[in-house]
This record gives sequence, structure tokens and C-alpha cells, in this order.
Amino acid sequence: MAATPIDLAIERIRAVYRSWNRETSVTQMRSDWDAAFGGSTAPVTCECVSAGGVDGEWISPDDAPEDKAILYFHGGGFRIGSVASHRDLIAQIALASGCRVLAINYRLAPEHRFPAALDNAVAAYRWMLDRGLKSANIALAGDSAGGNLVLAAMLALRERRLPLPASAVLMSPWTDLVATGASYVSRAEADPIHQRAMILALAKNYLGGQGDPYDPLVSPLYADLGGLPPLLIQVGDRETVLDDSVMFAEIARAAGIDVNLEVWDGMIHVFQMFGAELPEAHQAIVSIAQFLNRHLHIKAERASS
Repeated sequence: MAATPIDLAIERIRAVYRSWNRETSVTQMRSDWDAAFGGSTAPVTCECVSAGGVDGEWISPDDAPEDKAILYFHGGGFRIGSVASHRDLIAQIALASGCRVLAINYRLAPEHRFPAALDNAVAAYRWMLDRGLKSANIALAGDSAGGNLVLAAMLALRERRLPLPASAVLMSPWTDLVATGASYVSRAEADPIHQRAMILALAKNYLGGQGDPYDPLVSPLYADLGGLPPLLIQVGDRETVLDDSVMFAEIARAAGIDVNLEVWDGMIHVFQMFGAELPEAHQAIVSIAQFLNRHLHIKAERASS
């Protein structure tokens, strides 16, 4: 029987994981991940930048408006991942939306534990404001741990009475570092990659021995969410972290937040990264672009120019 597209995506991930053992260094893991997922031929311009002291990269399609931008935080459990490993996904979002994206290499654990990544995220957003971008013309986006960082950054900005972005996109967001969702059990056999023990190990790596996984800036599921902007959440039905999205969406709606939750049948964690294998990845990115355009009004501006 021929492999299905989702099988091919799963095999790409498993091939990397199989190459690791207890002796594999974090540095090697990061290098392997970037090598496995770092290619992109998307027609975008990439420009390195220091965003408030944080290493970043502008990824821009042709004719993108200068007064609008997306700030992107990559996934990887706060342990691996980079702009390089996510460049193709970010480029596809930039192309589909017609908007330039600032992606940052926030500090990773265990060298830099919480709140180092959050501090970098807030610094990059403040840098965008200092450069003259209006908060109403900025959206945040992120996947997995990056989705966590999107939410934590908005909560931190609210605490500091800074203006919040117009909207945010979350792909398979990791909202609960305590891993309480029933899907950790109900999806354990269906999820080919992530199990609860792995999730808890990543949480410990991020927090260290003294960190509190119930801290709202660590696990946004436990936050007061009042005042957050409209959210688009995409998650795969096969994910053990499915309930991180489902429970969060319920709590956010109860707090009066405009939430659009998309549960994609048969899909895995951050399936949007696999555009070469999965037609669903293309469809999801179209949905992301439509959401961003509704709140940033990018297409309307380009059409009238």
C-alpha cells in the first residue's frame, strides 16, 4: 500500500527522532532539526535584523505594505527550532497573506530558562512599536511552544499596559505545561510523535527545578484572558495536545474573546509545516491568511493602491 501524505510527514519527523539517543547533545538536536526542515524555495526576501537586541529575520513577499507586519514565534518545545527550521512555513504565511513577517530566534532552554524567551518576545514587539508600527497593524503568530509564547507575550504586554496586537494565530499551541488535558490519554495511540512524558520533560527543561507550571505566563490556560484580541486556533485531531487548544478556546470564549477554533481531522502537531506533503497544510494557511486579512486589512489596502 502506498504511503499517504500524512504518513510521509510523520516519517520525516520520526527519521530525525530516530537519529537521537541519550548521548545526543542539545546543539546536535538543534542542528539536525534545522537541517531536516530548513529548506525553502518560496519567493520571498529575507533580511537579518536585530529586533530590540534579539536575532531576527524579516521575511517579506513582493509589494508587502511597510506599515503592517506579523511577529512570528517558532515552535520546538522551547528547546529546539529556529527561524531556519520554520522559514518555509513563515514564508508561506507571508505569501498567502501578502504581509511581511518578523521571525525571531528567542533564547532556548536549558541554557536560558523561563522567562528568557518571553522577555525576547516582548522586546521584539516593543522594537516594532518603536520603529513606528501601530499595534492595530501588527498580528502575532506562532506554533506549539511559539503559540504559548504568543499568548504569554500578550498577557505580559497587558500587564505592562502596552497596546495589544490586532489579532493572533496559534497553531497547535502548548497552553498547559501541566498537561492535564484528556487528549493526552485519548489521543495517545493516534499521535505518532508526542506523548505526555515527553511534554512534561520539555516543561521541566523550560522551567528548571523552581519554576511554576501553573504560572499564567508559563501556562496561559490558567490566565485571566480578558481583553485579548481575536484568536485563530488550528489544531490536529490526532494530537495529544489537542485539549490544550480545545480547553483554551472554551476558557477564552467564556472571557469574551473572539475565538475561531479549527480542529483538522486526521492531522498531526503543526501539520502546517508539511506543505510539500499535505494539501491540508495549504488549506490551513489559506485560512490563516484570510483571518489575518480580516484584522490587518492587507488585501483591501493592496487592492486600492
